[in-house]
Amino acid sequence: MSTDLTPALRQPTVLITGAAKRLGREIALLLAKEGWRVAVHYRDSVEDAAKTVADCKRLAGACASFRANLASETAVRNLLPTVIEEFGHVDALVNSASTFEHDTSATFTFAALEKHVRSNAGAAILLSHALYEHIKTQGGDAQGTIINLLDQKLWNPNPDFMSYTLSKAALEAANTMLAIELAPRLRVVGVAPGLTLASHMLSPEKFDTFNKLSPLGHASSAADVAATVAFALNNKSMTGTTIVVDGGQHLIRSAFQPRA
Repeated sequence: MSTDLTPALRQPTVLITGAAKRLGREIALLLAKEGWRVAVHYRDSVEDAAKTVADCKRLAGACASFRANLASETAVRNLLPTVIEEFGHVDALVNSASTFEHDTSATFTFAALEKHVRSNAGAAILLSHALYEHIKTQGGDAQGTIINLLDQKLWNPNPDFMSYTLSKAALEAANTMLAIELAPRLRVVGVAPGLTLASHMLSPEKFDTFNKLSPLGHASSAADVAATVAFALNNKSMTGTTIVVDGGQHLIRSAFQPRA
């Protein structure tokens, strides 16, 4: 375990869920560059997590990976204590990991909703309270920060990805409630990206087309979202609010066509 220093001298430590790849990785790399020690959480992406850790170490010198299935309450409750055992202290939490599977009302099931809510909202809430209890042990005026990754879909809803959207709506509500309950020890800020990275569910051509439909001619880049997370971590007066980073995508109504 690393030797802890006084708050004024020690390097800040952040736990980022889902940091092995995609948006979580970009956030990890930027924060490492800015001097944070980074705890890289992952579920199954062993090789990606190892690469992210190696890249962060080249930037910050202190990084480690931690495997946990966020659908398991036991695994979630064990995650932060394991990170604290490794690093000595944790100052911030970025809830970036997300289950993202397509469904609509026609294919909706209780099981699908539960799967999304467990990992996308439940895990974030448990980890947030664990960080609160940890920060309290540091005494004085110690304060930590939680960043919850949301989605512009909450301000521009359409009926696809129903379970995912409902789970993010639950997290957005928790964002407000946690900001009230955990103050002044913790600040809680939401960051809501737009269409950011291509995936197997969207061809490069469609991804490019949808991006260009935003008022600014593009949605959000991974660098934009990571920079917003860093800004929220450093701004000591922000809590209980969400920054939408989407090129104005939430201002454009979805082209979803309702069934007759």
